[in-house]
Amino acid sequence: MELPLQHYLEDLHARLSTMTDGAVASYIPELALANPDHFGICIVATDGYAYAVGDSDVPFTIQSISKAFVYATALADRGRPAVLAKVGVEPSGDAFNSISLDPKTGAPVNPMINAGAIATTGMVAGEDAPNQWARIHASLSAFAGRSLSVDEAVYQSESDTGFRNRAIAWLLRNFDISDGDPMPSLENYFRQCSLEVSCRDLAFMAATLANGGVHPSTGERVASPEEVEALLSVMATCGMYDYAGSWLFEVGMPAKSGVGGGIIAVLPGRFGIAVFSPRLDGIGNSVRGIEVCKQISRDFGLHVFGPGQSSSMVLNRVYSGADVPARRGRSSTQRAVLETHIGRIRYLELQGDVAVDGADFVGRRIADLTAEADIFILDFHRVTALKNSAARVLAKVGDALRAQGGLLLMSRLRGRKALEAVLAEHCASIPRFDDNEIAMEWCEEKVLEKAGLSPANAATADATAFSLFSGLDAGSLLKLGGILQELKAAPGDVLIRAGEQSNDRVFLILRGDATVRLPLFEGGEQRVAKLSAGAVFGETALLGIPARTASVRAETELACLCFAAADFDRLTADYPQIKITVLNNLATELASKLSQSNQLIRALAG
Repeated sequence: MELPLQHYLEDLHARLSTMTDGAVASYIPELALANPDHFGICIVATDGYAYAVGDSDVPFTIQSISKAFVYATALADRGRPAVLAKVGVEPSGDAFNSISLDPKTGAPVNPMINAGAIATTGMVAGEDAPNQWARIHASLSAFAGRSLSVDEAVYQSESDTGFRNRAIAWLLRNFDISDGDPMPSLENYFRQCSLEVSCRDLAFMAATLANGGVHPSTGERVASPEEVEALLSVMATCGMYDYAGSWLFEVGMPAKSGVGGGIIAVLPGRFGIAVFSPRLDGIGNSVRGIEVCKQISRDFGLHVFGPGQSSSMVLNRVYSGADVPARRGRSSTQRAVLETHIGRIRYLELQGDVAVDGADFVGRRIADLTAEADIFILDFHRVTALKNSAARVLAKVGDALRAQGGLLLMSRLRGRKALEAVLAEHCASIPRFDDNEIAMEWCEEKVLEKAGLSPANAATADATAFSLFSGLDAGSLLKLGGILQELKAAPGDVLIRAGEQSNDRVFLILRGDATVRLPLFEGGEQRVAKLSAGAVFGETALLGIPARTASVRAETELACLCFAAADFDRLTADYPQIKITVLNNLATELASKLSQSNQLIRALAG
């Protein structure tokens, strides 16, 4: 099943592939050799699932994106106070290679410009430059989830032409920002910028930040939450150089770019985005990369200052239809079919503010379950909001399920006008229900129809079909026939009313449907069960409990047999074995209903 977000990225990639603005970096000779038409997009969710399109696995050099991860490494090695004493966190508003130093202290204004990054590289733990390099290489490899290698040609080209960076390094030494000979540390800086990555690698590195410092695939903690918090703060204000303010305003995600054509963006708690396209604007940012992030943010409402939650958090739990079958009277044949197939129905209980990545996570979970289930009920009871983009994703999930013979339903929408409006606009083809009982009943009917046992094929019963009379011989049934009366009801007629004290009748449905409804404290009623041919209701009167706690109303034209508990007692005074058998059957039925209620409570309690 193709996931909607994957389809979206393929369409976005195709549309933006026609953009030819910008030019590849040329101030480093090796970078000028890049293919300007390369273009890849990759998004990695915090559960490690990757969506990739285009040239997502083409290698290129990480360049300035390395600054972010080396800064996190320096924070881990030296601590925040020591790093802040050498490198500030203020936006510079200058180009990436500007010599932006505090006029009083000589400290670089932030770690995302070259001056700050060179100083940060020198603060990574290690007794000498080779050991510092080993630490940098291991750290960035851990962020990527694999061992990275240096593009030696690019490294040599950067080192051969890095005169301005050498001047910056000596200025830092002049102000005691660095110690000793700054050149070995500067070579490490050139090496870190020359590490070879793919767009997929960068997306995993960004997703590690989105996941609070834990790599979503390896499970390794690469950075502490405090280090990630500090890094993302600096990326938000300084990561895009003198375009940082416009970026935060328009895109609204912490980001970092590199002149190799890469851009990463992080939506904390949800996913990391990476784009690779070597054509740069005048500031040094990928033209296509910026446009990709703008459109994703706009289309899916992903601005970091908007509401959001982890995509996996949108799914509270999953349970089987076997845990909470519909509370509906069934014939023994129907019960047997449902017991065999009801496990192929799954409830997915959603919660919180559902955005596009959360909806796509639900789609992935459904895709994982299709080997063992084919009908899925989305329970919206805990959902506080549903974005239009997320509703469109769910609609596509429903389309994909139907194409492979499955079904998607939406439930527990009673009184949820805002949700209903969004779903009516974007998910019109998906069946929607007020509550889970009605949704499950609908699903069971689909299962029965598939087995050739639709209501039309099993709509009548006679006295011998009722479990209440199971085990009685023909003579006993004949005696009971003397107290049975036929009753017909029109749709809407009330046969039992909640609160009644004097109604001691027991009803046996021959044809049609009725519903059991509980009165609510705030007024109105809650439908709790549906009764069809073969079902019995009002039977507690046989136990001397005439008070009615629920109402029963005919839903269709209804044909019943009924008898009064007082008549039954008079009859069975002379035939006690009939009473014993009927009460034993009643006890068995009530025990079954109690067991079913306990099962429902366990399922609802999780």
